[in-house]
Amino acid sequence: MKSIKGLICILLFVGVSITLSGQEDSKTEPIPEPKRFLTHHNGEFGGKKMRYDVLGSEMHLKNAKGEPTGSMWSVAYTKSDPDKKFDPTTRPVTFVFNGGPGSASMWLHMGFFGPKVIRVDSEAKEDDGGAPYNLEVNKEALLDITDLVFVDPIGTGYSKLIGKGEGKEYWGLNQDAQSIANFMRQWVTENNRWMSPKYIAGESYGTTRAAAVAQALEGNGQNMALNGLILISQALDYQGSTSINDNIRSYITYLPSMATTAWYHKKAGQGKTIEAFAQEARDFAYGDYVSALYKGDFMSQAEKDVITERLAYFTGLGEAFIKRANNRVLMARFKKELLRDQGLAIGTLDGRYFGDDPDDTADSPELGDPSGYKVSAAYTAALNHYFRNDLRIKMDTPYLTSGRVSPWDWGSRGEPMYVKTSRRLASAMRRNDKMKVLVASGYYDLITPYFDAEITFSRNSIPMDRVQFTYYEGGHMMYNHWPAFEQLAKDIRAFIESN
Repeated sequence: MKSIKGLICILLFVGVSITLSGQEDSKTEPIPEPKRFLTHHNGEFGGKKMRYDVLGSEMHLKNAKGEPTGSMWSVAYTKSDPDKKFDPTTRPVTFVFNGGPGSASMWLHMGFFGPKVIRVDSEAKEDDGGAPYNLEVNKEALLDITDLVFVDPIGTGYSKLIGKGEGKEYWGLNQDAQSIANFMRQWVTENNRWMSPKYIAGESYGTTRAAAVAQALEGNGQNMALNGLILISQALDYQGSTSINDNIRSYITYLPSMATTAWYHKKAGQGKTIEAFAQEARDFAYGDYVSALYKGDFMSQAEKDVITERLAYFTGLGEAFIKRANNRVLMARFKKELLRDQGLAIGTLDGRYFGDDPDDTADSPELGDPSGYKVSAAYTAALNHYFRNDLRIKMDTPYLTSGRVSPWDWGSRGEPMYVKTSRRLASAMRRNDKMKVLVASGYYDLITPYFDAEITFSRNSIPMDRVQFTYYEGGHMMYNHWPAFEQLAKDIRAFIESN
């Protein structure tokens, strides 16, 4: 009997232990309260002195069951209103983000829009090297005319998955757009800004996102209309910015960028203005080159030779090389070939930059993009220094300037299929006939070419009377070139003030 009772006790003990263990396993880690860091500042922007507040904070996003799944980080610059005299119906608010996908908002924050910016070599000749770097007050900042909210999508910056978040609810074209739309609605609600004019400023994939967000804001029973979009280095249709074999559109869209970059390096177009040479390249791309690309090998050798000669004239490349490429030069090869005689490869984000690859016989750059690796250390150091010292932000995790957001769901319904949100922008603009768009492009941008911006906007039913195109002697991040920085600031200021 004693042995039986002992066995029963053991079984009961094991059962209870298993139950308690199961209960313990089922518990989830408690989710900390969102962190907030508020500081107060004085500054002079656009020639106007002002007081402003800066709030670096986390915002918890929830799923349909009300469970937190993501913590989205933002830094909001708002005009100080100690006497409660602020009229939210007259002061705009601009939401700012970069691209990737997987990029934090550091580039636009520390490179252009923020009240302090990092200065890298404006002429793109010097590497950023090691610290210290040149961080200075941005007197061209737009804080005198608009509040600014810099947003880091989940997986970037300090934004992260929490609770039952798995990533799939954020890491995709549509999911990402919906999460940013949810953040914007929640932010304007918490800050009483539903009646404020609202803008989005995005760069690169951030423009892909901006168009998708503009459409997403129309849904979920909370329609939020935007006053305008600022698209820096637009990427609304990836066919024109994907330089691969047999993608005929890309040969057309990239040619004018090759021409202006060759002009910059004094390999073509000398004696002409950049605007005139760019237009000449556009005319050739629209005309004889389109026809030649589609005729292909139905052309005679004499006809091919004429095209080869013209391509050499625009790109600064040798005719023998262009003939071997069958009059179809891929961008990766152009970047290696243009300065091959000097043993240099030029940048992708900005063709003004160059790097010294170890293998001068390679057909494409080996070290990566010199217009990226020659500035990224300065940007990263500047942001971390500025957050900790000026904004008193102290987080227990590193700020990820480039985060892991994979696998990314592009929403493709089959192959071949290029990412495209230009039709979403057309839809949003036709539903909201007051929304305007500014498209800012760099002449030396070799990843999102300026001619592609023109072609994209001209063929997707976008109301062109509400679209403004601006061009700069810079690259993807044209603001790294100081004259372009100043002009871009003037153009965006005029765009917001005119609405």
